Amino acid sequence: MHQHTRTDPYSDRYAARAAGMVASEIRALFAVASRPEVVSLAGGMPYVAALPLDIVGDMLGDLTQRRGAEALQYASAQGDPDLRARICDVMAMEGVQGSPDDVIVTVGSQQALDLLTRIFVDPGDVVLAEAPSYVGALGTFAMYQADVVQVALDEHGLDPAALRETLETLRRDGRRVKFLYTIPTFQNPAGVTLTASRRAEILAVCASYGVLVIEDNPYGLLGFDGEPMRALRADDPDNVIYLGSFSKTFAPGFRIGWALAPHAVRAKLVLAAESAILSHSSFSQFAVREYLTTQPWMEQIKSFREMYRDRRDTMLDALAATMPEGTSWTRPAGGFFVWLTLPEGLDSKAMAPRAIANRVAYVPGTGFYAGGHGRRHMRLSYCYPEPDRIREGVRRLATVIEREIELRDTFGTSSAPERPGVHTPGPDTA
Repeated sequence: MHQHTRTDPYSDRYAARAAGMVASEIRALFAVASRPEVVSLAGGMPYVAALPLDIVGDMLGDLTQRRGAEALQYASAQGDPDLRARICDVMAMEGVQGSPDDVIVTVGSQQALDLLTRIFVDPGDVVLAEAPSYVGALGTFAMYQADVVQVALDEHGLDPAALRETLETLRRDGRRVKFLYTIPTFQNPAGVTLTASRRAEILAVCASYGVLVIEDNPYGLLGFDGEPMRALRADDPDNVIYLGSFSKTFAPGFRIGWALAPHAVRAKLVLAAESAILSHSSFSQFAVREYLTTQPWMEQIKSFREMYRDRRDTMLDALAATMPEGTSWTRPAGGFFVWLTLPEGLDSKAMAPRAIANRVAYVPGTGFYAGGHGRRHMRLSYCYPEPDRIREGVRRLATVIEREIELRDTFGTSSAPERPGVHTPGPDTA
């Protein structure tokens, strides 16, 4: 008799929480999307080639010569005090008044999110997030066996009425809500920004229901028009934990992010960080601190903003010129992403292999929902490709969508019912 061989012989030994560990939609695309013949509109990789790499290289060499004995040594789990002070200067640009004592440096803001979920969430606790939401956050919540409830957003950001209605329903059902996770500024994946009036309302709703807010803000300084928006944390320091990162404004390779939390929460985060990694990379912290101290980093952010604005404009113009009727998309005022809605009956996940065959990659919308919704949506990234590649990628994508429409009209395919999510204005709306 043929003996069945399990794919994973250790499957009956894992902890229950390991069942939530699945590959993200984005990571699964990297192998094919990185091929040179494919125009990748998928990954949200910052364009680090725009940095003055020769100057950064000299800075790192000088750092090693001058302070190598410290930079290559163990560090504290909370992070370098001087870097924490500079982080407070960065947050002040968004109206946040924080103490270095309440900052913890983390391995990117992703680790901050992991540590917060670890110390707050028991299996079965409810975590609220936007619909759609950042795929990395959803993966973290699944790992800790949270029940993710997503709340609709539109072109003005998270809907306060929908949030209140969701919280009221959960209260009636006796559910325990631990926190709201939100990216209020240039949201990933939708590209929308929470308006100032809605920010005040969201804070009031969460305060009235006793729900903590985790504000993830990696793109806040990368707006294309005007000054940075006032962070949620600036108006409610007691109930908002702020997550930041240098991955988008300097370089993701250093893996430096942070959390600004109420003092008691910060103490728990330090203990959790000690158990996870003992200490962070001293060299990365010294490098970022040196960059903030010796280099014109605000001018570099301005250059990033101008470059990403040009690429955003290129993508929006290409979409308007090539996309078939029934397709709509958001118009981000900053950040990296456009959220596109396909015509009725089309499925972005089913279409993805055919798009790869036509040498263009995107992220299907299903990766940004906890329940497998989002099949009519996709995330397009304009941050990394050169403008000519963006135009060519959008042209290829439009061709694929047109063929899918022909198949739909011929064979009558239909998509599954959708959970309410972000509304994308059509090509002719502002």
